Amino acid sequence: MRRFSFFPFLVSLLFSSVMGMAGTSGGPPPLLVGYFPQWGIYNDPPYFVKDLITSGSAPLLDQLNYAQGFIVNARCAVADPNADLNLTYTAANSVDGSTDNPAAPLRGSFHQLQELKKLYPQIKILISLEGKAPSFAEAALPENRAAFVSSCIDMFVRGHLAQGANAPGIFDGFDLDWEYPQPDDVPNYLALLEEFRKQLNAERPGLRLTIAAGPSPHMYHGVDFAAVAKVVDLIGLMNYDYNGPWHKETGFHAPLYSEHSGSADRTVQQYEDAGVPAEKLLLGIPFYGYSWSAVAGENHGLFQPGQPVYQDRPYRYIQTLIASSTVYRDPAAQAPWLFDGQTFWTYEDTVSARFKSEYAQKHQLGGVMVWELGEDSSDALLLKAVHTGLRDPLPQPQVAGAAAAQPSSGESGTAKE
Repeated sequence: MRRFSFFPFLVSLLFSSVMGMAGTSGGPPPLLVGYFPQWGIYNDPPYFVKDLITSGSAPLLDQLNYAQGFIVNARCAVADPNADLNLTYTAANSVDGSTDNPAAPLRGSFHQLQELKKLYPQIKILISLEGKAPSFAEAALPENRAAFVSSCIDMFVRGHLAQGANAPGIFDGFDLDWEYPQPDDVPNYLALLEEFRKQLNAERPGLRLTIAAGPSPHMYHGVDFAAVAKVVDLIGLMNYDYNGPWHKETGFHAPLYSEHSGSADRTVQQYEDAGVPAEKLLLGIPFYGYSWSAVAGENHGLFQPGQPVYQDRPYRYIQTLIASSTVYRDPAAQAPWLFDGQTFWTYEDTVSARFKSEYAQKHQLGGVMVWELGEDSSDALLLKAVHTGLRDPLPQPQVAGAAAAQPSSGESGTAKE
């Protein structure tokens, strides 16, 4: 894994000072990619495309992955016609402040994405293909593969969304989330990506192909990720759910560093060791958390037995609990946790989110991927912290002094805020 060492950084800093440069590598800036939840319209309160604007998220995003499209009978399909095509937006919740014509063939969130693109043309919008692993496996079979990819391009790139609803130009490519190929699927996994790349290139230069990838390449039973990296534009790492309600002991669900579970740093290292260039990797940051009740009080509830609560909750909800709980923070991972003497919460806050995005910048990753935008606060505090960490200059080490050691593990701490 590409590590950040003081000496090369010092050389770069001194050279930049002499040459009057900014001290960057000169490559493209790291990208900020966010998933938009199709089901957000059913939330309480609802989450609409317009909220990307009112929260201040839209100007910060480089890529928006719309979750989700489905696979039905080895063909691409609209996952929720009501949300995507049919919902009639009012002036109050539409991007452009106008009420939809109920007779228009295209309404719903897809029309709102059209309007969003007019205001923020820099955002690339991808349709995230999700669904059950057997559906991907069927679509990736040699006899189905080419026709499946063709159906996806025809629907989402050419815009043949439904009878009478033709809207080319909404989507700039595909994000594939196959969780997870089985051993028999391994050759078809790469072949499917290659077929997407071939047909996308033939359709129009510049169309994007990305994938969401699990916390370890070992979950893919020998998939050649060095070959995958040559085909796709980006690999979004799902650096979360290392711990959760499937464990009866509390812990961090998305630590950057940890000796008690998997960690984002370890995942990045594994994919780089598997042959993926750092610039193809997106560090995943979750905007939700988990809790345990009846937790023992030792170590302020961290790594203690408790009763898991089988429901994740968004950051905007966890925010409301902070006043009645105590915030503690791991000194290595900067991961926060809440503990009120009974209930333990693991989550991300603005400090840990920025710390992670600084890590992505420092390690010259392709950027950050967040799951998902509808779980942020109404003023997008987490997304703004991620953006700041990605784009602000990194803290400069003292030239005359010794470099601070980089954290290498997530030993528990009891820093209280």
